[in-house]
Amino acid sequence: MNLFDVVGPIMVGPSSSHTAGAVKIGNVCAKLMSEKIVKADIFLHGSFLATGKGHGTDKALVAGLLGMKVDDPDIPNSFKIARERGLDFSFSPIDLGDSHPNSAKLLLIGESGKTLDVVGASVGGGQINICEIDGLDANFSGDYPTLIVHNLDQPGHVAEVTSMLQHKYVNIATMQLYRSGRGGNAVMVIETDQEIPSEAIGWLKHLEGIIKVTYYSPGEAENYV
Repeated sequence: MNLFDVVGPIMVGPSSSHTAGAVKIGNVCAKLMSEKIVKADIFLHGSFLATGKGHGTDKALVAGLLGMKVDDPDIPNSFKIARERGLDFSFSPIDLGDSHPNSAKLLLIGESGKTLDVVGASVGGGQINICEIDGLDANFSGDYPTLIVHNLDQPGHVAEVTSMLQHKYVNIATMQLYRSGRGGNAVMVIETDQEIPSEAIGWLKHLEGIIKVTYYSPGEAENYV
């Protein structure tokens, strides 16, 4: 049994699943965007929809998008702070099928026009799982540096990425491969034990057949909002 199953995280409550987990989902999304978020359309599924408002799930998700941590005393004031900082947000119901009941879909727009579509789930004890990014499967916790590479389903791309990580002395903790269909779009989700240098990420972005590269660092987020 994990320690978080017993005591949970240090947080502003009332619920580790509906509050702390929701903050972490928003925080991961903010780091993935890596720029000021100007619009967030947030869709709540399952118990996030049914009981989330009473547990502060809505305010927690917005707080995470603002870069707050789970123990930030300003979480209950996140709506007011978001409006002051120019973040336009809305909430709607959604049916995500067989997704975890504590799930949310976030459609985000950054100040440059960059977009991000994320489905995240709060799986208990303040722990989360990022299930989808931009419509493709993903499966990572936000506890490790994570590289997400969208590419064409062609030979050689996995070798290019893993060789780069070896060259930079970055050890792979977990690696998952998904594709929409043979010869279509594919995605690599790689959790690592070390941070990946920014120049290596920039190199990946310019390779032929690479559609999009997104990097998540669990370290301190810059205050983009």
